[in-house]
Amino acid sequence: MLTIFILPAALLLGACGNQAGNSSVTGTNNEPATEAVATKAVNDSPSQAPSFLTKQDFLVKVMNYEENPDEWVFEGERPCLIDFYADWCGPCRTASPILEELAGEYSGKIDIYKIDTDVEKELAAVFGIQSIPSFLYVPMNGKPTMSMGIASSVEETRQMFKQNIESLLLN
Repeated sequence: MLTIFILPAALLLGACGNQAGNSSVTGTNNEPATEAVATKAVNDSPSQAPSFLTKQDFLVKVMNYEENPDEWVFEGERPCLIDFYADWCGPCRTASPILEELAGEYSGKIDIYKIDTDVEKELAAVFGIQSIPSFLYVPMNGKPTMSMGIASSVEETRQMFKQNIESLLLN
């Protein structure tokens, strides 16, 4: 069976349940965050879109759980961060431009992938995704680590991602 460790959720405040249509996002003062707020701080850095994964892509680029159902065998060329998201999820929309920025910043060092849980239901089920956004940090060696939700602000979320990338993927 796959073993995945979950990061402490102390700063991870923003997450959507598994019901479609839930799009609440809160900013630092529990006021609704807008897409403009989420993207404003990240537009100064080079942008590179994360790659979207289908089940077939996942089996080749990350892990072939059909061939290795009881053991984690990483298939990638670089460590990766996988964003399990849905288009209707507000916190997912907040995280998206931050991940685009980080894809550019860490280009050639890590891969950043996105998996739409509404489309790739099997992948979501394999990893037990019940709350989105959920993020799977996959190092070159060792077991992956799962975290859920985002922090209370765009800047705190960016710092959370950077800290996790540095400590879990590039250490």
